[in-house]
Amino acid sequence: MKFNVVLFAAMAAAGLVGCGADYKNGPSIPEGTTVTLALLETTDLHANVMSYNYYSLAEDTSLGMERTATLVAAARAENPNNLLLDDGDVIQGTLLGDLQAVTKPVTCADTMAIHKAMNAMKYDGGGFGNHEFNYGLPLLSQITNTDFGIPGVSKPAGTCGGPNFPLVLSNVTGVASGKPIVQPYSLLPRTFSAVTPDGNKLDVKINVGIMSFVPPQILDWDQKNLAGKVAVTGVQEAAKQYVPELRSKGADLVVALSHGGLDPSAYSPKMENGSYHLTSTGIDALLVGHSHLIFPKGKETGAPALDPSFAAFPASAKIDAINGFVNGVPTVMAQSWGRRLGIIKMTLAYTGGKWVVQPAKTTVESRGFKYTDGVTNAKADPGIAPLVATEHAATIAYAKQPLGVATDFEMSAYFALVGDVSAIQLVNQAQLDYVKKFIASSTDATIASYKNIPVISCSAPFKAGRNGPSDFTDVAPGASPAAPVGLQVRNPGDLYLYSNNNLQAVKIKGSDLKAWLETAAKQFAQINPALASEQDLVPSYGTIYNYDVFYAENNALTYQIDVTKPAGSRIVNLSYLGKAVADTDDFIVATNDYRAGGGGSVPGIDGSKTIIKSPDANQTVVSNYLTALGSSSGKVTLAGNGSARSWSFVKVSTAGPVILRSAPGHLALAQNSGISSITAEGPLDASGYAKYSVDLSK
Repeated sequence: MKFNVVLFAAMAAAGLVGCGADYKNGPSIPEGTTVTLALLETTDLHANVMSYNYYSLAEDTSLGMERTATLVAAARAENPNNLLLDDGDVIQGTLLGDLQAVTKPVTCADTMAIHKAMNAMKYDGGGFGNHEFNYGLPLLSQITNTDFGIPGVSKPAGTCGGPNFPLVLSNVTGVASGKPIVQPYSLLPRTFSAVTPDGNKLDVKINVGIMSFVPPQILDWDQKNLAGKVAVTGVQEAAKQYVPELRSKGADLVVALSHGGLDPSAYSPKMENGSYHLTSTGIDALLVGHSHLIFPKGKETGAPALDPSFAAFPASAKIDAINGFVNGVPTVMAQSWGRRLGIIKMTLAYTGGKWVVQPAKTTVESRGFKYTDGVTNAKADPGIAPLVATEHAATIAYAKQPLGVATDFEMSAYFALVGDVSAIQLVNQAQLDYVKKFIASSTDATIASYKNIPVISCSAPFKAGRNGPSDFTDVAPGASPAAPVGLQVRNPGDLYLYSNNNLQAVKIKGSDLKAWLETAAKQFAQINPALASEQDLVPSYGTIYNYDVFYAENNALTYQIDVTKPAGSRIVNLSYLGKAVADTDDFIVATNDYRAGGGGSVPGIDGSKTIIKSPDANQTVVSNYLTALGSSSGKVTLAGNGSARSWSFVKVSTAGPVILRSAPGHLALAQNSGISSITAEGPLDASGYAKYSVDLSK
């Protein structure tokens, strides 16, 4: 008995149990009493505190926590019984995050700007996402004020600034200790107003248990930060361990915060998007993220159409993307960047001495900024901006620092999916230049033996519509290095979004290259030439970061994509130096650690073919390359750095219109850039994208 008391005290100190053992509500609650509560979710905030784009130095009213706060206030007014929870990917994603984590890291005495906002909004709990690990474990330990128990990773002494709410992580353990690096769950006791069968109000105690899960792929994506330090368990295994523990400690409601999308395929502990399989573990509600999608379909007037990935699920998957249920479990995903608020409104009835969820009285909503009338964005909460005014101003000043180089053309990604490489070629040139010099200067015999193997490069248009019509790379031209519009610190981040990616190189065969290209070409819909109705060339931008565009010096590598063919058989006329690429040909590909380690599920690219692991971030490589160009010529040119189109579509005439959704107002840019397949700009869709006409015969 003494052992149990000590164990309970230790668990309480760790925050694993509620306050005291009185977790039941007692016999005084009349049978049939009901309580209605709302679970409010944000996810994938990615350091978007303000409604501002630091890459374009312009306000963007379609995003930002300062507007999410307005949605939260309205939802709380509608549902006085509520909890506000976050699903991870909080600290990384904008120049604000990079400045506070890398360029000028916050001290222990400071609090990250986004955590300041979350504290002010009074979050009840939060989980982790894969991007939390991008800046390394020491910083993460500090800014979350958590000792991970990992040798060599120590939090500064004392109490560091961080979230004022419990953070949980259920499927990551320390390699040395075998124990969770963060409390695996938390029990949140709340007093809510209930209604008795005779209509009277009664305050009751409801214990809400929360858990959090990250993709196992963090070990690949952040290998440099995590190798040998942490291990990751499959989401289902972790949930099956901790759900019973939460129930035994009095959880009336168990909520999973899963930073992964909905993949109904057969379960694997290594699934990136295993949230679907949590519905079989005894949870009551599922809050998901990572995919940056809307689930369920928005209820506001003119809400965007469902992402095609949801429509593609078989009926046997039991995914109701209209009402928000997965295998009967209420499920919500609130897009990204603070643009939506997930709301699961649940009713519990006191039955047989316990609280029982009433599925028929549960509703799910992914509420956007325009939920009131379908037209007007929610206004910013005036209380958020003053909290981060200093950090916001510092980020703008940082973004404006000059690089000493200008361009004679506009580098954009508006039409990257029809062949424009103006925002991609320079990234590929920088990566290729780095790898060639690395091999040429290496004293390692193995690396030196690669000198006669062709080096090529690939990069994706990371900012090409995934997060809405304002999410496109657009770097304006400048006349000279001294001109005010010369390139600035913000521009490499616009060209290469992910500051956490490090450059790597892989050695592959021609067969690997073709499989890689086929994987990238999955981005396109299969076009039926005989169809008279409208066909969307790119129905979803959800995986745009996997659309790799390949490049070789002097455009030595060329290939075509036949979008009339099914995925997996679209790449034709693949050649290098005018000769068809053979399956046995050797290539070295400059890429990033995410892709080299298996990110994107390219067949055969799983870390085993990596030959170079650079300590330098891809974004830094691009920035240094730009600076070097500025020193040598003073200018980046369209002829030399932005017009080498390595790929094209196989020409085909279609009976009906084919469209590409992109940001409105850029038809002239397409035509001036020589993108002749874009022939007209059409109306906006519900998400604000313009529908551009694509002539695939050109």
